[in-house]
Amino acid sequence: MEARTAEDTLLDQCCVNAIRTLSMDAIQKANSGHPGAPMGLAAAGYVLWTRIMNHNPRNPDWPNRDRFVLSGGHASMLLYSLLYLTGYDLSLEDIKNFRQWGSKTPGHPEFSHTPGVETTTGPLGQGVANAVGMAMAERHLAARFNQSGQEIVDHYTYVICGDGDLMEGVCAEAASLAGHLGLGRLICIYDDNDISIEGPTDITFTENVAQRFAAYNWHVQTVEDGNDLAAIETALRASKAESDRPSLIVLRTHIAYGSPNKQDTCGAHGAPLGESEVCLTKGFLGCDKDLLFCVPENALEHCRRTVARGQAAEAQWQTLYTAYSKANPELADQWVNAISGFLPRDWDKDLVTFKPEDGAVATRSASGKALNALAERVPTLMGGSADLAPSNNTFLKGLPEFQKGHYDGRNIRFGVREHAMGAIMSGLFLHGGIRPFGGTFLVFADYVRPAIRVAALMKLPLIYVFTHDSIAVGEDGPTHQPVEHLAALRTIPNLLVLRPCDANETVDAWTQAMRSNNNPVVLALSRQNLPVLDPKQTNGQLAQGGYVLSDCKGTPDILLLGSGAEVHLALKAQKLLGAQNVAARVINMPSWELFERNTEDYKKSVLPPGVTARLAVEAGIPMGWERYVGTDGKVIGMQGFGASAPGNIVLEKFGFTADNVVAQALALLAK
Repeated sequence: MEARTAEDTLLDQCCVNAIRTLSMDAIQKANSGHPGAPMGLAAAGYVLWTRIMNHNPRNPDWPNRDRFVLSGGHASMLLYSLLYLTGYDLSLEDIKNFRQWGSKTPGHPEFSHTPGVETTTGPLGQGVANAVGMAMAERHLAARFNQSGQEIVDHYTYVICGDGDLMEGVCAEAASLAGHLGLGRLICIYDDNDISIEGPTDITFTENVAQRFAAYNWHVQTVEDGNDLAAIETALRASKAESDRPSLIVLRTHIAYGSPNKQDTCGAHGAPLGESEVCLTKGFLGCDKDLLFCVPENALEHCRRTVARGQAAEAQWQTLYTAYSKANPELADQWVNAISGFLPRDWDKDLVTFKPEDGAVATRSASGKALNALAERVPTLMGGSADLAPSNNTFLKGLPEFQKGHYDGRNIRFGVREHAMGAIMSGLFLHGGIRPFGGTFLVFADYVRPAIRVAALMKLPLIYVFTHDSIAVGEDGPTHQPVEHLAALRTIPNLLVLRPCDANETVDAWTQAMRSNNNPVVLALSRQNLPVLDPKQTNGQLAQGGYVLSDCKGTPDILLLGSGAEVHLALKAQKLLGAQNVAARVINMPSWELFERNTEDYKKSVLPPGVTARLAVEAGIPMGWERYVGTDGKVIGMQGFGASAPGNIVLEKFGFTADNVVAQALALLAK
C-alpha cells in the first residue's frame, strides 16, 4: 500500500465527496431515489474501484476483469458515479438523467443497459447469490484452462451488500454454499449502517452478522470507520490474501454521511434529501453548495487514471494469453468457444432416440438421457439440482462434482437452496464461459421464481429442469402437486415454458433450450411414464410451439388441445370419438410462447377460426387456455389443490381420463 501525503489525502477526499455530491444531485433532480447508501459507501467504492479492482473502463467485457456486484441495487447512484468517474461510457449528462425515460441510468442497475453493470440488481439478496455464481465460474474456468505459469483466469468477484440483503433468505442460502465451497476469490463488503426503511435495524435485525458468517466458514474482518480509506484498503488486501475462504468486511458506515439533519436516519434511505439539505451537506463536506453536478477537474483526472491502469492490465493479460494460445492451441480454441458462448459443431446431431416398442418413458428420464448426451458434446454445460438430482435426472454421469479443491467438476450440489440455485445460475452465465442448468420439482418453482424473473429481465438463456409436473405426482399429496405453476410461469415475460408430450419431444425440448440465446427456458417434465409416440408424429415440431399432432379426415368437428402428459388423453379420446363418427383434431401445445411467435396464417391453420368447439386438457389451473379455446370452448383442468393417492387414482378422481374427455367433448358439441 502506497504512503499518502497530505496532498494525496485532500485529493482522495475530493474524489469521495464527488461521489456523494453526484449522488445527491442526481437523486434530487429526479426527485426520486436512495441517497443514503451511496453517501455512506462513497469511501469504500472509491478505494475499491481506484486502488483494488482490476478492470478496464475502455473494455467492460475484458474476460479477466474483476467482477463487481452492487447487491443493494437501490444504491445505484454509487455505481453510476463510479462508472462515470473512472471512465466508462457514461457521461455527466447520463448522470443528470437518472431515473428518466430512455436514460442509461435507471433506478436500479440493469445488465446490458449500462456499460460496466455486471448484473441486474434490486430485489435484495439476489446480487450476493449472483456474485457467488460468478466466483464459482471463475474457479471452474481456472481449473479447466489455467496452466502452470499461464493463468489466464485470475480475477476476483466483489460485492457490496447491506442489511436488507442479509435479511433475505437467498443471501443466507448463497453465503452458506460459498463457505462450503471455499470460494476464496469472493469478497463482500457489508454496509453496516444500522438503518432500514422503517427505522433502526434493531427493530428486526439484532443478530451478530460477523459470527454468522464465520460459522458459514467465511473470513471476517470489521472496519469501524467507513470513511477510513487506509483501513478499507488494508481489509480488502487482507481479503485478497485469504485463498481458502470467501471474505466478509463488516464496514461501519453512516447513512447519508455529511447530512446535518438526515445522517443516520431512515428518512435518508429512500427519498431525496431536499434542496436545502443538499446545500447544507455540501457545505459540511467543503463543496460548493451553489454548483450542481460539480466534479473538480483534479478529482476527475485522478479517477480517470483507472483507464490507463486498466488498459495496461489488459495488455499484460493479452501478452500472457498470446503465449498461452501458442503453447496450448487446443485449449485456447476451447477457451474462445466457451467465453464466446459458441456451441460445438454437430452438438445436436443424433443425440438420443426413443422407440415406441421399447415401452413408456417418463419425460424426466428422457431429459436425463438427453442432458447427458449433450454434456458429452458441450463442455460448458454445467449445473445440478436442489438436492433432487436422482429425481430430476440432472446428474452428469461419469463427470466429477464441483467441490472445494475440485473446481473442475461440472456437477453442482446446490443443496436444498432453490432460490440461491436460480440466482447462482444467473451469476454463472453472467460471468461467461458457463451454460448453466438447475433442477427441482415444478411445485418448488415458486422458490426459484424471483431469480427466474430477473433472469428473464436480463434475457439469460438459463435452463430450469422442473420435474414432477402435475397432480400425477400422486402419494406425496397436494404440497408436492403443482396446479398453478405452469400458469404462473407462463405469465413471466420473456420466459420460454416447454412441456413436451413424450420422450423424443423431450430431446427436442433440450435442443430448443440450447438454441435459445435470449430466453431462460423451463422444461416441465413428468414423473410418470408416458407412451412414446411414433417420431414421425412429433417430427421436431416442438419449435412451432403448437401443431397438429393427429388430424381427422375433412374439417374437424372439435379441436382437442393439450400439453405434456395430457396429450395422450386427447389421442385416446380422438379414437373413441371417431368410433362415434365425431371428427376430432388433436393439437399438441408444448409451448404457448413459441406458438405465439408464428404467423397468424400458421396459427389459423392449426386452430381454424371456424371450428369453435374446442376442448383443452391440462392437469393444472385453466387460466390462460381461454385464448385458445375461446368463449365457446372448455378446459378440463384443476379447480383446487390435489390429493394424496397413487398418481393414476388422483388423475382419475379429478377427471383426467379419456372417457371424461370424450364426455366433455360430446357435451360441447351438443350445445
